[in-house]
Amino acid sequence: MGQFMKLTGLIALISTLTNYVCAQSKCPNTGDEQFVLRLGDGYRYSKLELALWAPHHMVVDTEGNLLVVEGGSVSVRRLVLEELGDIVCVQSSSDLISEDASNTGIALSADGKTLFTSTEESVWAYDYDAATGQVGQRREIVTNMRVGLQHIYRPLLTSKYNPDTILVARGALGDIDPDTTDPAVARSVIKAFSISEGLQKTHDYARDGEVLAWGIREVVAMAEHPVFGGIWAVESQMDDVHLNGRDIHNDNPAERLTYHGVLNDTENPYKGLNYGYPSCAPAWDTESIGIDGLQVGDLFKPDGVPDIPDGECANRMKGRLHFDAHTAPRDIKFNVNGTAAYIAFHGSWNRDSLIGFRVMRVDFGPDGQPVHPANSKTAQVPVFENVEMAHCPLNCFQPSGLAIDKKGRIFLSNDQLGYVYVIYEA
Repeated sequence: MGQFMKLTGLIALISTLTNYVCAQSKCPNTGDEQFVLRLGDGYRYSKLELALWAPHHMVVDTEGNLLVVEGGSVSVRRLVLEELGDIVCVQSSSDLISEDASNTGIALSADGKTLFTSTEESVWAYDYDAATGQVGQRREIVTNMRVGLQHIYRPLLTSKYNPDTILVARGALGDIDPDTTDPAVARSVIKAFSISEGLQKTHDYARDGEVLAWGIREVVAMAEHPVFGGIWAVESQMDDVHLNGRDIHNDNPAERLTYHGVLNDTENPYKGLNYGYPSCAPAWDTESIGIDGLQVGDLFKPDGVPDIPDGECANRMKGRLHFDAHTAPRDIKFNVNGTAAYIAFHGSWNRDSLIGFRVMRVDFGPDGQPVHPANSKTAQVPVFENVEMAHCPLNCFQPSGLAIDKKGRIFLSNDQLGYVYVIYEA
């Protein structure tokens, strides 16, 4: 029995160590890893590029090239990729767009021939040739989005199922934005715009378009289910939350994954729903909140928010899944067959001990919905994460953007250190 226990322990140790090992092959000029990273079961990784400036959201074009939003003077960089043994590496890197640096927003039209980027103020469209990497003159299709220095991201999503539609999200003016109790303010919303109409006459964000969702504090990324066409968004919630004078901010409110129906469904029951912000917040640590019967994801009214009648939070739309408070989701992408969504969590600052700084997987069922219920705390499967948080956030793995190609490879940006990784199914 003793020998068996030793053997079992050795196997477990080998399995654990294996999860810390990257792909044996290495791309040229990518250097050695600076910190210890842990992989989930069934994954391996390699470093793709390390000379980028604050890389954020990414897309893969129809030729398999990776387009990366950068900070600084370059808005979008184009990475032409090549196979090198069992990994993929960069064959060439070039500036694609150098006008008015983008924040995070980037998307391609359904046919891949139009590239969209966003700034704090506008959404821009460019004719795009994936084979040559040439872009045409930019055209402003949405404007009047600037709200202030906080929540500057304007994430974009184009639809395969409704190709003339582009979704644009705009966050709150501050941590708590009282004016957003009125959807006409057009903050803390997701709005849908016609691409063809925007190319003829620029949309005004506040005045034009349709509200897909409101009361949704800061949507940082959106994704369309590749099989069912459902629209999903990840949302970052408010900070420094108190309830009845008690500080409950360390583990509340929950970050969340919200569902918004199918764009080409004329009877979409999710269209135009209110998700509670700024008066209601989703629960994560229900024990510290102390409301009888409250479950994970249920909405409650914190201190200092716009007043609403008692019990009204129960009438607002809840998230579909919920995540640890302050983990700061930054991007979401589905795999090719829609059986999983990958979420990049940028990491916390507004809690006593750091949390996040990881990529997690959420599994989806054959109905196009997550397999876990809305009140689950175990819906996240670890994929890629830091082992040691002591050097976060300045010198650690801090994921920002995701992209997935036709071969199922997951591209992942680290905006703090300028890296792009590739995660492979082992």
